[in-house]
Amino acid sequence: FMINEELKLRGDVAIVLKDKDGNVKDSREIHNLVVSSGLEFICSRMAGTSAGVMSHMALGAGTTAAAAGQTDLVSILGAREALDSTTPSSNTITYVSSFEAGEATGAVTEAGIFNASTSGTMLCRTVFAVVNKQADDTMSVTWTITLTAS
Repeated sequence: FMINEELKLRGDVAIVLKDKDGNVKDSREIHNLVVSSGLEFICSRMAGTSAGVMSHMALGAGTTAAAAGQTDLVSILGAREALDSTTPSSNTITYVSSFEAGEATGAVTEAGIFNASTSGTMLCRTVFAVVNKQADDTMSVTWTITLTAS
């Protein structure tokens, strides 16, 4: 007999931009691409723990479409930020990072998740219409990866 199972990964990204007084300036939900290096990372973690866990998120100004072979953002704004939280559940994992005033300032058009503050492995990347983050704005990003068998 034949076994035919498919495992699907879906990434959903929620972005909220607030001004210095906490007023929401922009809010949106977008999807991401789990890149080839991210898929290799998932398989490596199933076989062992030599690869570090996902620990950082970054924002950038690159507008190149997300593609499977990418290993970093096209044009990072500032530095990668340590994740504020990582929450696994039965079939999802949610990563949250807040970019405070003065961090990742500019025309934000891309985001990614990484397992190191520099170099390392990129799990996924997304590109979206510009979010203009001013110097005194804060931007929170909630990134949920869902695995489903179908």
